Amino acid sequence: MSSEWSYVVDVALLSLFLGIALYLKRSVRWLQKFLVPTSIIAGFIGLFASQEVLGLVKLDSEHMGNIIYHLMSVGFIALALKERTREKSKAVINTGLFIVSTYVIQGILGFALSLMLFYSFFPNLFPPFGLLLPLGYGQGPGQAYSIGRQWESLGFTYGGNIGLSIAAFGFIWACIGGVPLMNYLLKKKRMQISSAQSEAIKENIHEEDSPDDMPLSDSIDKISIQLFMIGIVYLATYLSLKGASTLLVNFGTFGQTLSQLLWGFNFIIGALFAILLRVIFDFFKKKNIMIRNYPNNYLLSRISGGCFDFMVAASIAAISISILREYFIPVMIITTLGGILTIVYVVILSKKVYKTDVLENLLALYGMLTGTISTGLALLREVDPNFRTKAAKNLVLGSGVGLFAGFPLMLILNIPIVGYVNNQPLMYFVTLGALAVYLVIILVILLANRER
Repeated sequence: MSSEWSYVVDVALLSLFLGIALYLKRSVRWLQKFLVPTSIIAGFIGLFASQEVLGLVKLDSEHMGNIIYHLMSVGFIALALKERTREKSKAVINTGLFIVSTYVIQGILGFALSLMLFYSFFPNLFPPFGLLLPLGYGQGPGQAYSIGRQWESLGFTYGGNIGLSIAAFGFIWACIGGVPLMNYLLKKKRMQISSAQSEAIKENIHEEDSPDDMPLSDSIDKISIQLFMIGIVYLATYLSLKGASTLLVNFGTFGQTLSQLLWGFNFIIGALFAILLRVIFDFFKKKNIMIRNYPNNYLLSRISGGCFDFMVAASIAAISISILREYFIPVMIITTLGGILTIVYVVILSKKVYKTDVLENLLALYGMLTGTISTGLALLREVDPNFRTKAAKNLVLGSGVGLFAGFPLMLILNIPIVGYVNNQPLMYFVTLGALAVYLVIILVILLANRER
């Protein structure tokens, strides 16, 4: 196959898998029962059809990894460009802190387990390996692959693929474990579905001209404008990372390590540039310098949703079973204990943080913190089909709060990598201490801010 067609064929195959998955989701009853998102079904179809299992198609894992890497960034940029109603309720802020606290406790467990395995039965294991748990479970396959891939250049063999494997186990915990958890809470714990009748969350899905919107009859299509803005932001992201790498190369091993990590966090840098562009647009609108509202929430949501669907499908299809077999015991130990801890932690903390809609917030957060926002919303629909409670809004807006509140976590993740590269194992225990302090600070703020 000529190189210019290779990525086109990969995307076409992912499209085929998504189409088959959509048909199965609407036809097979038990897939609906376990709330498995279509993109996850498509990913497993691709995995079983690939050369790893049935050999029906050949999927290039390198290509799939690049697709995941870039789609994640584009999806985050599209979300960050959206106009949002500024929500200052305690529930939204608390949800963001809740999300970050779960990342941290998953990180503590995962890193502690990987260190125990490294110093006992698996001396060849990459010590910071367990830090992929909060990335795969809490933040999704894109982040787990991106960071794992960057760690490969620092000594973690097959890091990107292991990140995808951990994220895939997270999806299993979210989809297969979510329904039994819901039934257990309803029947055994007698938790009640909220009777709140607050206004349902609805998104404007109508394409209509409005005074401050771009008219449909303009010389350029609306979606072209959205892609233009995303492209400009991504170009700024690339140039910034390129410039930072050029500067950091003068700082020896530390600079090279930090440069690699920055490329792994390209999605965060892209989101920050997108937020900056959004602020500039808002300022121009306020000063009447710009009369048109160029970012379109509906189209940006569709772009980000499409990116994440293809990203999730590619992340599962790209898993190498032969590589997973090599790391099977460490992966199973960390993902299993990580799943159990996430259930217990989310159930206990939800009862303490939320005064109303406890079950709804609990299920939405559990689905997200083992999978993605889509799995969280899928679980929420089972008890709140019309999104009449505020749980969906808390989840979506709280994720934005979590992006900023979780930034120190991204900095802490660099500490053990620097320790590994410079052969300073003491940095591993400094990392655990920093994570523990960070968790205590977040929990103190969260519990002090909860609704009484």
